[in-house]
Amino acid sequence: MKRYCLALDLKNEPALIAEYEAYHKKIWPEIEASIKTAGIVHMEIYRVSNRLFMIMETTDLFSFEAKSKNDAANAKVQEWENLMWNYQQALPGSQPGEKWKLMEKIFEL
Repeated sequence: MKRYCLALDLKNEPALIAEYEAYHKKIWPEIEASIKTAGIVHMEIYRVSNRLFMIMETTDLFSFEAKSKNDAANAKVQEWENLMWNYQQALPGSQPGEKWKLMEKIFEL
């Protein structure tokens, strides 16, 4: 089992944040299927202000590269990603088009 932590910002507008959260109360079945098929066995997203923090637990075979490739070929995932981008904004220092940024673990107890 592997664990990854990622961060992303939302546009800092309360109405947009509320809409984003509403979408995540019941994600589309195709999105859930794509997450599970990729080898993600558990996912949580937390929010403070407009900053999001995602925890993913995956199988040992999970690969960001394979997930990206499969997502690019999945029209429903692309529709979801385009819709979510209406609410999201890149973290400072992100590359063009980069969304969720992998966080580096700096402490463990």
